[in-house]
Amino acid sequence: MPSAGEHFDATHIRLGCKRISARPLCFLKGNAMKLPRRTFLHLAAGAAALPAVVSIARAQSYPSRPVRIVVGFAPGGPNDINARLIGQWLSERLKQQFIVDNRPGASGNIAMESVVKSPPDGYTLVMVATSSAANATLYDNLPFNFLRDIAPVGSISSTYYAMLVHPSVPARSGVELLAFAKANPDKLNMASPGSGTGAHMASELFKMMTGISMVHIPYRGSGPMLSGLLGGQVQLAFDTIFSSIEHIRSGRLRALGISTAVRSEVLPDIPTVAEFLPGYEASTWFGIGAPKNTSPAIIDKLNREINAGLADPKMKARIADLGGTVLAGSPADFGKLIANDTEKWGKVIRAANIKPE
Repeated sequence: MPSAGEHFDATHIRLGCKRISARPLCFLKGNAMKLPRRTFLHLAAGAAALPAVVSIARAQSYPSRPVRIVVGFAPGGPNDINARLIGQWLSERLKQQFIVDNRPGASGNIAMESVVKSPPDGYTLVMVATSSAANATLYDNLPFNFLRDIAPVGSISSTYYAMLVHPSVPARSGVELLAFAKANPDKLNMASPGSGTGAHMASELFKMMTGISMVHIPYRGSGPMLSGLLGGQVQLAFDTIFSSIEHIRSGRLRALGISTAVRSEVLPDIPTVAEFLPGYEASTWFGIGAPKNTSPAIIDKLNREINAGLADPKMKARIADLGGTVLAGSPADFGKLIANDTEKWGKVIRAANIKPE
């Protein structure tokens, strides 16, 4: 504290626009020159530390109201399933509702843009997936940059695709399908959950490696796509095991192959696509993102809780039963995965000259 002969009027001191006492303090304005050097330096250090203190305090009290998880696809698909699984866990752990907000359209870009424009306060999150990485190359004039404008929070799961056909398709194996498609170019309508989605990329990779020609029919999510396939409006689709496994088990759809390098433990009788198309492999992942500039303390808190959920035996069993694998990791790990897949699928899109539809 200053001595009796020194001047100290904190209400007239300015230190870098940080508020101390009742009035704003900005650097070396007002009566700051009347302070002794030691007192001045202590005040300056305290003011500089205030943002970190405020960030930690906000994270400790977060969330104090409901949080939205925006999903860019219709209910029933893998993005929606993952959002609801982790949303329920976070609701129970953090004692606030995590509400799934489905906003389908433009392969998830409508939802992504809405989140990019949201306040970076942790109360608006977004489901990100392989499609988010592919869209960065597929769409030329997006009003946002996915890698720059979305902060990775945490990965949730990874899974693979099943190559599905309607029972009316005469092929009962992958080899028979290839023969039928080559003999009947463009006769098969190949559905996808939307241009640029992971399932679309898996089907385009299949077309590129086989040279067959099919008509692409994009839907607004996996749920509507499966309805079209079940109804016979389309004949073939790649879809994640998450959303298609019950239709495979019931026999309503025929699975001719799965996209992993080895057979699935939950569907051991279904061959891999690589068994009749050597070298083919495709997978996808799902996770949570937030607007850029979201407090690192809030991101770390969400990441810890997501990883705690993925370590829970019931959550692990549920994801495994759906044909997925938990994908725990840090925000940095997730960011690296996103960057790698953005590059990987960008090469496929350019090589196959895939355009949004």
